[in-house]
Amino acid sequence: MKSVVEVEINAPQAKVAELFADPRTFPEWMDDVARIEPLGKASPAYAETEYRLVPKKGNLAFIARVIRREPPYRSRLTMRTPNISVLVTGTFVRVSDHKTKLIAKNVFRFGGLMSRLAGLLGWPSIRRMHRRHMKSFKRFAEAHA
Repeated sequence: MKSVVEVEINAPQAKVAELFADPRTFPEWMDDVARIEPLGKASPAYAETEYRLVPKKGNLAFIARVIRREPPYRSRLTMRTPNISVLVTGTFVRVSDHKTKLIAKNVFRFGGLMSRLAGLLGWPSIRRMHRRHMKSFKRFAEAHA
């Protein structure tokens, strides 16, 4: 399943790409993330590093891995649990010197019958959460531009 959200952000392309790709900022704009825990010695913002997204409540912590950074144009990472895998791609399109269009695409894969069923039933909620996160990121990026 795929969810795509597009938002225009009043901030330069390079700054938007930098903030979106740096998982250390996630707890500041994702209201359901308490903190990140690096799982290696490298900085979580660099390719091939992994970290855990620790939720504020519940026990569904994702392990995220930065796959590729192509600043200021694109950033990719994967997030996974034992039964859910999400490929996250942020594409940053320069609209003007001080405006950027963020195209955030999340591709979900659910493993196991129960997980697939939960994904289907929860799909509207998942899409709402994705839109909420991107609106929150817009506010965060504009405040830090």
